Amino acid sequence: MSEMVRVNPEVAKALQENKPVIALESTIISHGMPYPQNVETAMHVEQIIRDHGAVPATVGIVDGVGVVGLTKDEIEEMGKRGHSIPKVSRRDLPIVMAEKSWGATTVATTMILAAKAGVEFFVTGGIGGVHRGAQETFDISADLEELGRTNVTVICAGAKAILDLKLTLEVLETKGVPVLGYQTNDLPAFYCRDNGMGLKVDYAIKDAADAARIVKAKRDLKLNGGILITNPIPEEYSMPTDVINKAIDEAIAEMDEKGIHGKECTPFLLAKIADITAGKSLDANIHLVYNNAAVGSEIAKEYSKL
Repeated sequence: MSEMVRVNPEVAKALQENKPVIALESTIISHGMPYPQNVETAMHVEQIIRDHGAVPATVGIVDGVGVVGLTKDEIEEMGKRGHSIPKVSRRDLPIVMAEKSWGATTVATTMILAAKAGVEFFVTGGIGGVHRGAQETFDISADLEELGRTNVTVICAGAKAILDLKLTLEVLETKGVPVLGYQTNDLPAFYCRDNGMGLKVDYAIKDAADAARIVKAKRDLKLNGGILITNPIPEEYSMPTDVINKAIDEAIAEMDEKGIHGKECTPFLLAKIADITAGKSLDANIHLVYNNAAVGSEIAKEYSKL
């Protein structure tokens, strides 16, 4: 494609033949969980996508080149290096590429590279958003800005539960991003099927074909920007709202005490919450990604028929 972006031949062939392709981020590999569980999870997500008739394209940066469709060996290396690989958002992209470094792509950067390759659909766990207390800190994820301008449809379990979900919805509305619920009117809250605050999505999707038609309508209208499809975590892995909120409050208090801020907030909070919940939150995180991969693949398959 160019010297700065490499598309895996399998992915390029699928795109050329109008077959469904699903982008995946790599931050969940390097920063989401320890090795080898991170690699095992990443490979299982790819397999779920294949089992549902789509082609996976895990996105990352290897020696300064944006890769859409990491090889198994590259995913293994990403997992082994873990936190030594920097999280790369839009602002970091030119630096990492110029320095010819490895980088793990966030939601924002995965969207950028997926769009450059012509991949419409991207599956992740949860997007970033407006952090709690952002009225004072102005800590708002670049994911929201990217959703407002980059033509990629993101399938997730909502914004991460550590965030201010109400304000996150307000920003998405301002950016003109449709927030859809997969067979639900309620905004999912990552670990929980229900946000506990009565927050609603813009529209409840009936099925994968319904979602595909909405995506096509936005593209046909030439309305730049993403679409957010929120898919509730499966019932058996959903955590009680009061339990997860207590863990989040405790984790945020410790984060503030330690002076952690910026892009280090999310990995710290997720790891701390996993510790507080004795691993239950991590298990929930893994299974919601699996579920999103299945649903995202079905939507991409329907879209390829239109």
